[in-house]
Amino acid sequence: MTATAPADDGLVRLTHIIYALHAFSAFMGIVSTAAVVTAFLTGWPSILAVVLNYAKRSDVRGTFLESHFRWQIRTFWFAVLWVVVAVMLVVTILGIPLAWLIVVATGFWVLYRIVRGWLALNEGRLIGV
Repeated sequence: MTATAPADDGLVRLTHIIYALHAFSAFMGIVSTAAVVTAFLTGWPSILAVVLNYAKRSDVRGTFLESHFRWQIRTFWFAVLWVVVAVMLVVTILGIPLAWLIVVATGFWVLYRIVRGWLALNEGRLIGV
């Protein structure tokens, strides 16, 4: 992954805003009765953030921000995948404890990815996928 083009300041600011939107949704899961991952996936800030990722993805192509957009999009969709797995486990009564564990672990994973990505953005670095 090579980033050759300089990143526009407006796009860097937008990427910070997108991380903030994801962080706000995750934070709402911490301070409310919702789990982190469900607040992250169903909260309007995260949904808006993913829409912005897709809408502006072509604008960041070739810059270090491209890796951040990919990181954010993959965080969202892998969280969706793990929640779907957890929901399928709930259907099998014996899978409820494992489903709960998956939801909690995915919540921590989402928080980790938000923090790690945002720190890399602050340092102007690529983020691995």
